[in-house]
Amino acid sequence: MCGMPSAESTRAGVHEPEPVPPTKEDAVAAAGSELIGGPLGRRALLGTSWWKPVRVIALVAIGMFVLGLVQKAPCYNGAWFYGASSQYTHACYSDIPHLFQGRGFADGLVPYFDRLPGDMQYLEYPVLTGVFMEVASWLTPGSGTIQDQEQWYWMVNAGMLMVCAAVIAVCVTRTHARRPWDGLLVALAPAFALTATINWDLLAVALTAAAMLMWSRGRALAFGVLLGLATAAKLYPFLLLGPLLVLCWRAGRWRDFGTALGGAVVAWVVVNGPVMLFAFEGWSKFYTFSQERGVDFGSFWLIMAQNSDDPLKTETVNTLATLLMLVCCAAVAVLALTARRRPRFAQLAFLIVAAFILTNKVYSPQYVLWLVPLAALARPKWRDFLIWQACEVAYFLGIWLYLAYTTSGEAHKGLPTDGYHWAIGLHLLGTLYLCVMVLRDILRPDRDPVRRSGDDDPSGGVLDGAEDVFVLGPAARPKRHEMARIEGAAVDWGRQGATGGSL
Repeated sequence: MCGMPSAESTRAGVHEPEPVPPTKEDAVAAAGSELIGGPLGRRALLGTSWWKPVRVIALVAIGMFVLGLVQKAPCYNGAWFYGASSQYTHACYSDIPHLFQGRGFADGLVPYFDRLPGDMQYLEYPVLTGVFMEVASWLTPGSGTIQDQEQWYWMVNAGMLMVCAAVIAVCVTRTHARRPWDGLLVALAPAFALTATINWDLLAVALTAAAMLMWSRGRALAFGVLLGLATAAKLYPFLLLGPLLVLCWRAGRWRDFGTALGGAVVAWVVVNGPVMLFAFEGWSKFYTFSQERGVDFGSFWLIMAQNSDDPLKTETVNTLATLLMLVCCAAVAVLALTARRRPRFAQLAFLIVAAFILTNKVYSPQYVLWLVPLAALARPKWRDFLIWQACEVAYFLGIWLYLAYTTSGEAHKGLPTDGYHWAIGLHLLGTLYLCVMVLRDILRPDRDPVRRSGDDDPSGGVLDGAEDVFVLGPAARPKRHEMARIEGAAVDWGRQGATGGSL
C-alpha cells in the first residue's frame, strides 16, 4: 500500500530516510522562510555543504543565547548592584551574581559541607548543580571588588551555560533523524534566550536532552546514566521514567527499561552518595527547602492565596499538589495503555513534565527551559509552539514588572497584583493549550506532524515500530484495518497488536 509506512516498517536504523523539509508541511515555517529566500526548492542539494542542519541550528542557538546575554546588559552594568527595583524594571534579573556571595562562593566555602552565615544554612541546590556552581567559582578571578567578582562569576557561568544550550540544540536536532530542522524550535525560542542565564537549569536540561538522544538510538544504559545525572542536577528529569515504564510495559520491553532504570539509579547514587555520607544535613537542604517552601511565584496556588482571607497552609498545599500530580500520572498511564496507537515517548514526556509544572506550588520563569526541548519533539508545529512561547514571554515580563511594583515603594512602578495574576493565567493557559494539542495528536495520530511524515516513534528507540503486547480498553480489540486519510492518500497506521499482518 502506498502512503505512510506501517509501524513495523519504520523501525529505527532500518534505512537512512529522506529528511522532512518543514516548509513543505508547516505554513508558518514556509512563511518564515521568506526571510531567507523562501521554501527549500525541489532540486536543492541536501547534505552537500558544510552548512548541515545540525551546524546551522547550533550556531543559531548560540546566536540567540548571545542576544539573551545582551538583554541582561543593563543589570550587568549596574542594576544588579544599585537599586532594588531597577533589575526588575529592565527585566534582566539573574540569581547567579547574587548567589556568588550569598551562598559562600566568594568566601571559598565548600557547598553542603560548610554552613552559610545567613538565613539559608546550606546551598539549596542538588549536588551536580552545586558542583557546576563551584567549578564556575574556581574559574572566577579572586581579585578586584566584590562587584567585579560577581560580574566575572556571571560571565563564567554564562559561558558554561552556552555550551549547555548548544548541546540541547544539537541533541534535539539529532533525536528525530528525518526532522532535523525541528531543532530550530529550540534554537529560536524567545523564552529560551530570555531565561537561559537566570539560574542553572540548562545543565539538567542538556543532560535530559542528551538522554533522550541516547534512548532514540536504542542505548538504554547511556540514557539511564544521563538521566540519573540530570536528576542529580534538578529533580524533574526523573519524571521521564514514568512514561517510559508504561510504554515499555505496553511494548513488553522490560529489559530495556530495567537497564535504563539501573543506570539512572547508579549514576544518581555515585554523584549524591559521597555528599549524603559525609554531609547529610547540607545534602538534604534541597529536599527540606522544597518541602518547607511556601506558595510562591507563578502558580495558581499563589492566585488562590492572594485572593483568600484564610490561605491554605504549606503542608496542605504540599498534600494537594502531590495528589493532583498523582492524578495526572495516573491519567498519563491510562492514556499510554489505552490509546489506539501507542503514544510517542516525547509526547508523554512533555505531558508529565507539563503536569508537574502546572500543579507545582512555584513556577520560576526559567522552568520553561524544561519544556522547550520536549515541546519541540512532542509537537513540532510552529504555530502552536509560538502561541505557547508568546504566553511564556508575557509571563517573563509580568513577573519582573510585578516585582518592580512591590519593590518600588510608594512609586508603585510596574504591574499590580491583579495584573500579575493575569500573567500567571496566560502562562497556565499557554501550557494547557500545548498539552491539549499533544493529547489530540495522541488520540488522532493522523494530526501528529511526526506521524504524518511516515514515522512511528523516532524518539522511542526500541519502542519505534515495536508491537504491542499489553493494551487495555478498545485498543485491546482493534479492527484489522485501522485507516486514516491524509490529503487524499490512504495511510496504514500499522497493526495494533502482536497479531495481524502488515497491510
